Amino acid sequence: MFLFRLLLMIGSLIVGLLLHNIWRLFRQDSPWPRLFLLSISWTSGIATATTGTRIRRNVFYAANHHSWIDIPVMSGVTGCTFVANDGIESWPLIGWLCKINNTIFVSRENRLSVGDQVDELRSAMTSDQPVTIFPEGTTHDGTGLLPFKPSLFAALVPPPPGMLVQPVYINYGLHTRRIAWIGDEKVTDNFWRLLSYLKPITATLHFLDPFDPAHYPDRKAISAEVRARIGSAMEAGGPLSRYV
Repeated sequence: MFLFRLLLMIGSLIVGLLLHNIWRLFRQDSPWPRLFLLSISWTSGIATATTGTRIRRNVFYAANHHSWIDIPVMSGVTGCTFVANDGIESWPLIGWLCKINNTIFVSRENRLSVGDQVDELRSAMTSDQPVTIFPEGTTHDGTGLLPFKPSLFAALVPPPPGMLVQPVYINYGLHTRRIAWIGDEKVTDNFWRLLSYLKPITATLHFLDPFDPAHYPDRKAISAEVRARIGSAMEAGGPLSRYV
């Protein structure tokens, strides 16, 4: 199963890059980065479902974070780009694919660059492609939300005109602990475990009620509101500690 899924990914990558370059040759907006990321979800054995009403324009998504697979799952549904750790930028192939999808790379260590990162994020927010951040800053196994890092929410103080924040709760149900990429686990080990699993997995994206960040005094208040809403959705979803 692992080899079969890996070959499907390679095939979809080749086709996606070919079609993407054709689109770009004629200076057309390319749908292929999004469709390729969606194909990664499918070939990994993950179906996607959604609840709630997704805001499609003038929206800033903030979601909980379990694994690298959150990125193709979220982008495959929304067409969004992401804020990601700058270490990924140097990864073979993956870093290049992130650039094609207009990923915004930030440094977790260099606090002096936060202002520049916020400016870059504000610029990206005004484009047609929505932005998603994972404010926990790292992954977890679904047993509880980690503290949120509010620094990037500074891009919403003040927000661009008409911009809403929509929290998103990503839930893999009883498979969450199997999906999770945590601790010192190598990404190759997590990749192998996911692609070798035979049972179907559903990723449900709960698009929670959006809110106007202009009604909140600062980045910490916006961050706290997002965390409270995702936390409430997580509690309503019940415990996710079983490993199947």
